[in-house]
Amino acid sequence: MLEQRIITAAWLAPLMLAGLFGLQGGPFALFTALVVLLAGWEWTNLAAIDAPARRLALVAGLAMVMAALWLMGAAMSTWILWLGVAGWLLNLYWVMQYPDKAARWQSSSRRLAMGVWVLLPAWVGLNVLRESGAVWLLFVLLLVWCADIGAYFAGRAFGRHKLAPRVSPGKSWEGVMGGVVATAGLAVVYVLWQGLDATGLVVLMLATLLVTLASVLGDLLESMLKRQCGIKDASNLLPGHGGVLDRIDSLTAALPLFALIYLGLL
Repeated sequence: MLEQRIITAAWLAPLMLAGLFGLQGGPFALFTALVVLLAGWEWTNLAAIDAPARRLALVAGLAMVMAALWLMGAAMSTWILWLGVAGWLLNLYWVMQYPDKAARWQSSSRRLAMGVWVLLPAWVGLNVLRESGAVWLLFVLLLVWCADIGAYFAGRAFGRHKLAPRVSPGKSWEGVMGGVVATAGLAVVYVLWQGLDATGLVVLMLATLLVTLASVLGDLLESMLKRQCGIKDASNLLPGHGGVLDRIDSLTAALPLFALIYLGLL
């Protein structure tokens, strides 16, 4: 398993870095759309769609929606980002109420609808932040990674109080706090790098806190869906790492929220 993880990371990391920071405009939107469509393929599995032909048709439908948004110049529309934020508030309610309220969303059609407001706004958020010159796209990527690393080590060292035991028993409130501390450190580095004033410091620290918590929710949502399906990974597209969704679940929640904050305040 370790060898598989290393081999996959050896080709995946350079590819993602080249795509995210070496491309702009249409090529960037196409590259990120392909990533989102792979995640969409996995989402059909989380929605309990078994027939490959139907899964492919659903992914093709998502691709057509994304293409239409791009052609209409709506691939950076704020209303799609707001759709994502509203959808994540509903996701929060379902995660908090799991498994008591699972009947309200467990039908395939509702899980597919959930996938639309998770994946589409994430793609729009990527486009918005790449247009910033990639500085703030880099920030949100580093934020999610720092939150994950901080949560892992703090949870291992201090984890006592379970965050959502019925959704993801391994996560703790201490881990969340470790992630918050790590991302706060990242925000301080960015304030110094970008030369932000005192107001910018306050805004970025508050934004960092909110987006860090959103990234935790993204992780919990996928954990809830996988638990409902009785599976460990979204797929095996990335040997040793699971699926694409297993790598970007936190980002899907963080991207639309941070993109809105960027457009409004930074």
